[in-house]
Amino acid sequence: MNDVVLVTGVGPGSGKAIVERFASHGYRVAMLARSQQRLEQIAQQNLNTSAFVCDVADAAQLTAALEAIRSTLGAPKIVVHNAVGAERGTYAEVNPDSMRRAFEINTMALLALAKQLIPDMQANGGGALICTGNTSAYRGKPRFAGFAPTKAAQRILLESIAREAGPKGIHAAYVAIDAVIDLAWTREAFAGKPDDFFCQPADIADEVFRLAHQPRSAWSFESVIRPFGEVW
Repeated sequence: MNDVVLVTGVGPGSGKAIVERFASHGYRVAMLARSQQRLEQIAQQNLNTSAFVCDVADAAQLTAALEAIRSTLGAPKIVVHNAVGAERGTYAEVNPDSMRRAFEINTMALLALAKQLIPDMQANGGGALICTGNTSAYRGKPRFAGFAPTKAAQRILLESIAREAGPKGIHAAYVAIDAVIDLAWTREAFAGKPDDFFCQPADIADEVFRLAHQPRSAWSFESVIRPFGEVW
């Protein structure tokens, strides 16, 4: 398989797992993140991966990265927008500039990805645009005043994209992760929690991969995943 997959926000958790899932199935994976060292480490460990250092909040950087991907690998068939910006606090506490940056990462970068890459997907007979999100996209808790609005906007934008691009063969889907992802820092922050309290990055990657390969007769737009013991 020679199709190209683009994954933004490739970090040590779900981003890395998503890269590994697609690369192991023969996809050529373009990885975007701000850390060159992290991307190079992942590329050394996984065949079929290429690193592109980029801050998706910077529109010019993102456009340049997409042009580089097209010229070196080809137009992506599957795009996973996994990058996330977060500004937490009550409405009285949030930093407006940090909230604007979160909006740029979560929502405006999604818009740029759709505008610049969906035309290629349509020309090539189809594709998929998937966002990883969380339940902040559905509800505004007190200390999420600077974060939830940016994720809600992201989900609604993707729904608009799905309604327009879906009939043209582009599958848009939103994966809401209602969980604490298993990472070194979350293990420390939630010390004492049992193993099954945490959501495994590889399991998130499996769900993203499944959505990207759904048959057209049964596309899902939303998928909410959580550990079996999560209270909701």
